[in-house]
Amino acid sequence: MTFVVRSVEPQTEGAKAFLAKRRKQLFIGGAWVDAAGGDTFPTKDPATGVVLADIAKGGAADVDAAVAAARKAFDGGEWPSLTPMQRSRLLWTLADLIEANIDELAELETLDQGKPLYVGRWAEIPGAVNQFRYYAGLATAIEGRTIDSSINYQPASKQVASWTLREPVGVVAAIVPWNSPLVLTAMKLAPALAAGCTVVLKPAEDTSLTAVRLAELVQQAGFPAGVLNLITGLGGEAGAALAAHPDVDKVAFTGSTPTGRAILDAAKGNLKKVSLELGGKSPVVILPDADLDLAIPGAANAIFFNAGQVCVAGSRLYAHRSIYDRVVEGVAAQARGLQLGHGLDPATHMGPLVSRKQADRVAGFVAGAAAAGAEVLTGGVQGGDEGTFVTPAVVARVTPDMAIVREEVFGPVVVVQAYDEIDEVVAAANDSEYGLAASIWTESLSHAHRLSRRIKAGTVWINCHSMYDNSLPIGGVKASGWGRDSGQVALDGYLEWKTVCAVV
Repeated sequence: MTFVVRSVEPQTEGAKAFLAKRRKQLFIGGAWVDAAGGDTFPTKDPATGVVLADIAKGGAADVDAAVAAARKAFDGGEWPSLTPMQRSRLLWTLADLIEANIDELAELETLDQGKPLYVGRWAEIPGAVNQFRYYAGLATAIEGRTIDSSINYQPASKQVASWTLREPVGVVAAIVPWNSPLVLTAMKLAPALAAGCTVVLKPAEDTSLTAVRLAELVQQAGFPAGVLNLITGLGGEAGAALAAHPDVDKVAFTGSTPTGRAILDAAKGNLKKVSLELGGKSPVVILPDADLDLAIPGAANAIFFNAGQVCVAGSRLYAHRSIYDRVVEGVAAQARGLQLGHGLDPATHMGPLVSRKQADRVAGFVAGAAAAGAEVLTGGVQGGDEGTFVTPAVVARVTPDMAIVREEVFGPVVVVQAYDEIDEVVAAANDSEYGLAASIWTESLSHAHRLSRRIKAGTVWINCHSMYDNSLPIGGVKASGWGRDSGQVALDGYLEWKTVCAVV
């Protein structure tokens, strides 16, 4: 693939002003500071290779300082004395500030990550706003219970009273990935703050810009010092130090399954709580009675949205043999019709991969499958000025043991397979270490209900894919993680139960 990526400059004054200050600092204890070692690393536009900013390279000493600031803010000072209503108001104020700067944030996300502008502007940044508003509402609805116990001990003129309290977990390490930085940050930060926790945020090294801007907005909103602390840096250094830190009470992580396992190992030192939203290899199952005018573009969007850099991407497509040819031809046509380019170019449907390393990895999966005997119907070609683009690929004639079928590619690559019987496709869909999500395409309500129960996944969509709402839990089973983001259940993950039993 040979094409020249047209560089597009940001249009908002906010993004221009933010990028004009080249050096980005850490945010610790309410102050902007350089990393202890003074080191920085560049963050680049993945489409062009242009350096956007120099990011502070935080290390273990900076993590220590950030955790100490978070601990101080949690244990004393203004934050623990705020009422739930006051926390709610701060979250509402932050949501309003994000919304007021939505165009700037969308541009920064596109420049840093590569996604088309419309993805951030109309989906992900509004999603972050809604997360903060949703948990602002829940901040005043945290309740314990009065329990009528069966304790027999009853001293004269006394009685036993029992109740429970909900209390914040403490200091939270929020470690977020590079594919959807701001909205995934909001999924950790909003419930943690609503619960009354303090947070040390570690964004992915490839996409730190919107995290820095968010910390500025947190400061502007009036949150007390130390409630949010930002450590930018490398995952193997700052991220590892944060996950293992003895004064962190919980790690909330979204990312790959191998990194999730490493975090579990690091967390065992002080038995800190851990929530993990990890990898996926999500099946898309199209039944013979499906509305193909809906299912074909739906299946294509399930894998090619955000260049396939989505944890729930529908990367395994199963179509009934009676409709297989039409489905495969349709999805391949959708892939060929996507315009690749810079995310700020209005003509762009799909941007680059986040980095050359990621593009090499994705293209390598396709080449490896072809060498093993698979048929690449379209795509899988790497190119662009920086080699960060990979054309959307549809791969057929695969076998269940191929790496492209079993491993998370995290790119615009879908493998297509035919099936004959329902039991056969259920077994194939479940034949994976992952269990994050799945979608079923059918006009039969009975089939939809039955299959949604049989497929092992944290989320099952019917006649849609990647549909989200703040009230709906997100997370997986098997190697796709522990715990949930979003919804009431996510707030519960940042709260402890305390039992009180009194003779009164």
